[in-house]
Amino acid sequence: MSSASQPAHTNRLSQESSPYLLQHAHNPVDWYPWGEEALQLAKVEQKPILVSIGYAACHWCHVMERESFENPHIAQVMNKYFVCIKVDREERPDVDQVYMDAIQAMGVQGGWPLNVFLNPEAKPFYGGTYFPPKNWEQLLTSIGQGYAGQYRQELDASAQQFTQVLQTSELEKYRIPATTEGVSDEQFKLLVYNVVAKFDRELGGLDRAPKFPMPAIWQFLLRTHALSGSAPILRQLELTLREMAWGGLYDQVGGGFARYSVDAEWLVPHFEKMLYDNGQLISLYAQAYQAAPNDLYRQVVYDTIGFVQRELTGPEGGFYSALDADSEGEEGKFYVWTREELQQALGDEEALASDYYNCTALGNWEHGLNILHRAETDDEFARRHLLTPDVVAELVQGWQRKLLAAREQRPHPGLDDKVLTAWNALMLQGLTDAYRAFADPDFLALAERNAVFLRDNLTCKRHFMGVAR
Repeated sequence: MSSASQPAHTNRLSQESSPYLLQHAHNPVDWYPWGEEALQLAKVEQKPILVSIGYAACHWCHVMERESFENPHIAQVMNKYFVCIKVDREERPDVDQVYMDAIQAMGVQGGWPLNVFLNPEAKPFYGGTYFPPKNWEQLLTSIGQGYAGQYRQELDASAQQFTQVLQTSELEKYRIPATTEGVSDEQFKLLVYNVVAKFDRELGGLDRAPKFPMPAIWQFLLRTHALSGSAPILRQLELTLREMAWGGLYDQVGGGFARYSVDAEWLVPHFEKMLYDNGQLISLYAQAYQAAPNDLYRQVVYDTIGFVQRELTGPEGGFYSALDADSEGEEGKFYVWTREELQQALGDEEALASDYYNCTALGNWEHGLNILHRAETDDEFARRHLLTPDVVAELVQGWQRKLLAAREQRPHPGLDDKVLTAWNALMLQGLTDAYRAFADPDFLALAERNAVFLRDNLTCKRHFMGVAR
């Protein structure tokens, strides 16, 4: 390799295996991975610690890297005042949880990137999520100079206070319940009532934005409906499942769900696709189909499993963790369309397809771009265009094939190819739920292949410090 192609900076993260840490391996920040070396250095040099936590598919993590961590001047400030540690939250969920609890105890809403300031004893005293570069530099300078000067004692006292709060919280979290009795009928009714009170009865989900799919809530309500036969709960379930599947949250071309929608309408997602979301949502839609058969649920299950097979499945049967929100430096660029791009891909059928997916010449998002989404059933669309439902179904399948082929020519989002046991287990559960609902032997074969992979590669007896199998 020529010297011109050599990166200007290389730090300790270049020796790591995490895709997220490797993304930061050529920052001018003197990053350390989480570990004894960095923690001891902070004690020896009596410098505060900056822990920055994120994950490979995180859009705002990429933004902060571009704006701040790749900025030589800001990196110089970070290196001067702090021992800087980068953490992949998916490799170290334990570290992430501790410091997420810490900033929430400070009254700050959590999220990623998560940036937490610690004293040399690794006790947190301040933190936040994304900071614009000017604010970030000012914060770094203020804390760095303050800790090196007259405010050290005050910041250490704050760190000690938050640590005591966290320790108390942990005791409460894991305390053995005072009673072994189950939930009473009244407690159960109150629990259901509190969830029902938060329903968005027009757009589905819970009444707020951003909106996350929250599959555990809807699975709970599926079981509640099975016990109670409640018609209002079933209506809200059906509304939510339909609106999520019609929205931009769901990839109308290739299947699979993004992590969440930034709006209440399920239209504009943060475009990263996570294995753990899609595994749980496959379970949810398969179980919903069993409770109230609906062709939309079936199609979501089949297309989402198709997405996982196509884009998140390794050669040995393990499932990868995520696809990035960004490609070519822009969020969502892989998934959105101009009207001209749709015309190139679909030809004479573009106008009909654009009506089906609510795309316009001005765009339904920003900068003339369209997020494909639906607003009516196939039967309603067919009646409006004097078509039969069978013809519409055939047209939609053709549009999906053509758009997927056109999209495959684009630079793909980054792949986080970590294979995480817990997330694979969620996907394995999704496949078995899909097999129960549809008896498709392909689902069973994919589940069995993954189960063998987990047994042979990710069981404890294989990885406990060389203990024999």
